[in-house]
Amino acid sequence: MIEQNEFQTRLAELSAQAIARIEQAASSKDLEAVSVHFLGRKGELTVVLRGLASVPSDQRPAMGRLANEVKSELEGRLAARENVLRVEEQERRLRTERLDVTLPPPILEPGHLHPLTQALRRLKQIFIGLGFEVVDGPEVEMDYYNFEGLNIPADHPSRDMWDSFYLGGNMLLRSHTSPVQVRVMERQKPPVRVIVPGKCYRRDAVDATHSWQFQQIEGLLIDEGITFANLKGVLDTFAREMFGARRKTRFIPSYFPFTEPSA
Repeated sequence: MIEQNEFQTRLAELSAQAIARIEQAASSKDLEAVSVHFLGRKGELTVVLRGLASVPSDQRPAMGRLANEVKSELEGRLAARENVLRVEEQERRLRTERLDVTLPPPILEPGHLHPLTQALRRLKQIFIGLGFEVVDGPEVEMDYYNFEGLNIPADHPSRDMWDSFYLGGNMLLRSHTSPVQVRVMERQKPPVRVIVPGKCYRRDAVDATHSWQFQQIEGLLIDEGITFANLKGVLDTFAREMFGARRKTRFIPSYFPFTEPSA
């Protein structure tokens, strides 16, 4: 059995300890730990209250009221301390997060365009200056536009130069930008002066100079009196504009099964 005086002493000691810890709590997190320690399901007050069963039955009601008074007092002190800490923490945040709007803004380093984007813009600028129009076409293309319409039937030897990504239904990822030439000529009468930059796809093994996806640019010029000399002049001008006015160019005869003459 626990005597009334002993039970009261336990409650008084517990209350004094809890009040001291509440006043010492420096943050909301510390205060929450104090609350769990004294008023939690396994807290100190809960342990003391279990001792009520050992108090004489005629003294239990009085001790029960006393225990509830201690609990209410601690809950009130916890709430009051929480309000104080909340105000203090808010003031600290306001001091540390204060922004002086009179200061100049921080200097933000801008990003840079991707090298491919820079090169493509320069290419377009040069050819537009030479009177060419920039056109685009679908990357998922019909076999007709990718090969047949360019005089490259299924048995043409130049088909061996491509290992294409076929998607089924006579569709494929374009293996060059030439399909756009066919599309332009279908809708536009000569004269034609266009360039076609864009992505292409082939089943190439990836190495330092090959990839399954790459960028290509080609031009198409159709007009009266156009000769191979015009092609040389355009390419020579492009090379000097792209790589420097003192750049020298050289044309070497070569063989391609889909163009004649070739260089």
